[in-house]
Amino acid sequence: MIEDQKLAKEVIARRIAREFKSNQIVNLGIGLPTLVANHIPAEINIYLQSENGIMGMGPAPAPGREDPDVTNAGGSHVTVLPHGSYFDSATSFGLIRGSHVEYTVLGALEVDQEGNLASWIIPGKKVPGMGGAMDLVVGAKNVIVSTLHTEKGKSKILKRCKLPLTAVKVVKMIVTELGVFKVTPQGMILTEVHKDSSVDEIRANTEADFTVAADLKTME
Repeated sequence: MIEDQKLAKEVIARRIAREFKSNQIVNLGIGLPTLVANHIPAEINIYLQSENGIMGMGPAPAPGREDPDVTNAGGSHVTVLPHGSYFDSATSFGLIRGSHVEYTVLGALEVDQEGNLASWIIPGKKVPGMGGAMDLVVGAKNVIVSTLHTEKGKSKILKRCKLPLTAVKVVKMIVTELGVFKVTPQGMILTEVHKDSSVDEIRANTEADFTVAADLKTME
């Protein structure tokens, strides 16, 4: 287990950034997923979209170089590449609902072995609602969950979500600091293990059932 949460999140973001191919439209959710923009390989030309009406986001701005008028849907400052564009929310959600987004990357409060996702309500706290997540997880062709493997020592990857769901059976991949799971109709498959982890550690920290891929790889 990587004890430094900042380092753990960078490990997750770096691995997810390797999943994309050129010319794909990708939506990054608030929080941890936004870090993915900092790790897109130079040879890959993708289009990062934000549901508040941006296409062509770049990496996070350097400290002190933030433009107060340019933020993503979560209110975080972002950069926009020279080919980037701005448009209204109706157009943005038309792209999402029309299945033009290849990948959406979201955080999770809980995710389970059936691909169910709970990401919008925190017990005991007031929250504004699920925002665009409900549209994104059913409109995007591929849904990747980026999450720390545990929270306060408890697994976030469950047999069955306990919190209210954002969507049912939509998640296709789960990436944590310990490894990578694919979610299939036959169940979860562990396909990659981080070099500083092991299958035994992942089993000890995962409530969900999963099988181990015959060609298990090291997570880079």
